[in-house]
Amino acid sequence: MKILRLFMCACLVFCGAVTLQAQEKKTMSDPYTAQEESPFGVLEFLHWNHSWNNFKFPDAKSVGRALKLMKKAGVGFVRMDFLWSEIEPQQGAFDFSKYDALVKAATKEGIQILGILHYNTPWAASCGEWNCPPSENGSFARYAAKVAERYKGIIRYWEVWNEPDSRIYWSNQDGLKSYCSLLKDTYLALKKANPDCKVLNGGLANGISSVNRLYDNGAKDYFDILNLHIFESPLNYKAIEAVKSYPKLARKIMARNGDAGKPIWITEIGCPGVRKPPDVNNWWMGKNPDERKQAEWVKDVYTALLYEASVEKVFWAFFRDCDKHWDNGIDYFGLIRWNYSAKPAFSAYSACVKRWERAKRR
Repeated sequence: MKILRLFMCACLVFCGAVTLQAQEKKTMSDPYTAQEESPFGVLEFLHWNHSWNNFKFPDAKSVGRALKLMKKAGVGFVRMDFLWSEIEPQQGAFDFSKYDALVKAATKEGIQILGILHYNTPWAASCGEWNCPPSENGSFARYAAKVAERYKGIIRYWEVWNEPDSRIYWSNQDGLKSYCSLLKDTYLALKKANPDCKVLNGGLANGISSVNRLYDNGAKDYFDILNLHIFESPLNYKAIEAVKSYPKLARKIMARNGDAGKPIWITEIGCPGVRKPPDVNNWWMGKNPDERKQAEWVKDVYTALLYEASVEKVFWAFFRDCDKHWDNGIDYFGLIRWNYSAKPAFSAYSACVKRWERAKRR
């Protein structure tokens, strides 16, 4: 914490798979210890090579290009999907080829991975859609364990589903009851596959009430890190105060439930950065910020959140812009543009990393 406080003062003042060859596995895991303490993460859809996302990363070259820029920016962690539907498209038939390549590419650049285990696979979906809860927990838990076992010694951090408190990503909303049941069974399976792994609940999107429901449904002993998503528009008055209040309120709930010792990770926070905001449909929080305002928001959120003792890591969403996927400001969340050119937000992110590194050396 002394190092973190020094970093924040500076900010304020200045503004591997089991089947891989042994040698390859060693090379992939070498960066692990060096990067683990980094509080700087990003969300990026490195697995996106589909028509519905305009083939965002169609080949190894495009993935490598993004990862090299992440390294240049000082990214310590990338939050990325490990889709059940791609890994186990048919029951009992596992295909890791796509994800082996992505894991190898990320760790080659010294970037650690927070892996998201989700969504549904067609043969196990309770309602036939990707965002349906699994028809039974056991199949999902077995898939999760297979993934954790394959990348044991390479990936330590696993997130169980994404935004299970949102109907967009968990179609059958029931106050997190069915999700907490899945979290419990998956947590136990992950710990059996890799006792050293750390498990995050699916990032909560709908406020402090979701944190309460997590505890009310008995999930306390089935996650190691509390995972929150925070979005505010930097164009709103006192937006940064709202951002700071969320982990403080969450910590009170944790303390009330005898769970104050766990760290908090913010695995999604961000805003658009649009060159000409009026030319783009607004995002869900109103008018689109321009690129300059986005860069200011990067500095503000890292300064504010890393000053909070309970917040251990913050992941900016996203690293790279998208191409008309949402057809509004969300497509412009990136620190870099679709064409890989750096936005002002890229420099702001990198500056925060450098300040933290300088403080760490003192």
